[in-house]
Amino acid sequence: MHSKVLIIGSGPAGYTAAIYAARAMLSPTLVQGIQPGGQLTITTDVENYPGYGDVIQGPWLMEQMEAQAKNVGTNIINDIIKSVDLNVYPFTAESESGQTFTADSIIISTGAQARWLGLDSEKKFQGYGVSACATCDGFFFKDKEVVVVGGGNTAVEEALFLTSFASKVFLVHRRDELRAEKILQDRLFKNEKIQCIWDSQVIDIMGDDNPLNVTSVKIQNIRTEQVTDLKVDGIFVAIGHDPATQLFKGQIDMDDSGYIITKPDSTLTNINGVYAAGDVKDKTYRQAVTAAGMGCMAALEAEKFLAENKI
Repeated sequence: MHSKVLIIGSGPAGYTAAIYAARAMLSPTLVQGIQPGGQLTITTDVENYPGYGDVIQGPWLMEQMEAQAKNVGTNIINDIIKSVDLNVYPFTAESESGQTFTADSIIISTGAQARWLGLDSEKKFQGYGVSACATCDGFFFKDKEVVVVGGGNTAVEEALFLTSFASKVFLVHRRDELRAEKILQDRLFKNEKIQCIWDSQVIDIMGDDNPLNVTSVKIQNIRTEQVTDLKVDGIFVAIGHDPATQLFKGQIDMDDSGYIITKPDSTLTNINGVYAAGDVKDKTYRQAVTAAGMGCMAALEAEKFLAENKI
C-alpha cells in the first residue's frame, strides 16, 4: 500500500496531521498503533482543550478527531507498525498483520507513555484519583490532599503546581534527597503546603468502588519496612515518561532519553521527508494542544517537501 504521507500513531498529533494532509489532497494513510487515541484515552475530564465551554471526555475527543480525519479523506488503519526502513526511498514499513506500507513522506506521532508504579490498584483508579499529569488534572483536587511520587524535575514541578489547588501535597521519594535542579528544590522546601516523605515508596492505593475514588495510599519506608496509611484524595505519578521511539532507533537522531531530535522551529528529523510531532519529540509541554499544533506543522512541512520534489 503506497501513500504520499504515512502517519504512524493516532493521538492529537497524528489525527491533526491527518486532517491537514487530507485537506491538502495528499490522501494520507494513518496507522493507529497499539493505543488508538493515545494517552487521552485514559484521561477522563478534559477542561483545557480550546473550543469547548463544558468539560469533555478524553476518549470522546479522540473519537471526534478520528471521525474528522476520516471524513476529510484519511485512510485510517487499525494495525501496529512493527518495523520501518528509512534508509531506502520510498520509505517502507511493515505491520503486525503482514501489510507492507510504502510512503513518500512519514510523520511519526507514536507518542509517549507515562511510567507507572505497576500496581493493580493504580490501574483500577487511573482517571479516578490516579494521574500522571498535574497540569491536566490538578484542578479537580481543589482544597484536597494529594501525593506526588518521584524525585526529579517533573515530580517537583508537579508538586509545586498542585499547591495552587490542593490544601496539602506530600512528595514521596525513594531516596533521602531529590534529583531535581537546585532552584526547584529551593522553591519546594520553602513551600509550606509541601511535605516530603523520604526513603519511601507507595505500595498500594486504596479507595471506594462506587463511585470510584481514591481515599488513601499505603507507604512503605524502604529502610525500616514500616508501612503507614496516608489519607489522600489523589496520587500523581511523576517518575518520568518514555517516548515510543524504539522502532526508529539507529535510523533517526534522538537524545539520551529516546526523544526524537528535530530541526529548530520545525518537525523535520535528520532525514528529509520524515517528521516527528507530539510527545515523541516534546518532553517539555506534553499537552494535547501542543501535540495537535505540531501535527499541523508536520503535515504542512510534508506537503511542502512533496511539492518541492514534484511528488
